[in-house]
Amino acid sequence: MQQCFFSQNNIGQIDYKDVEAIRKFTNPHGRILSRKKTGLCAKHQRQLSQAVKRARFLGFLPFTAK
Repeated sequence: MQQCFFSQNNIGQIDYKDVEAIRKFTNPHGRILSRKKTGLCAKHQRQLSQAVKRARFLGFLPFTAK
């Protein structure tokens, strides 16, 4: 079983302003990938989901692909 990316890199809180890190966990259409595909633990998957939604709302990430 692969370890969570954020746990492995000692990242406690996922920052919504870190668009490069967040973009790794979305598909080309802009949707959030599932835990099975990302390999994240439940805690970080929830934080990722909140960060992506916040980044979308503030305009850092698009809601959908062009």
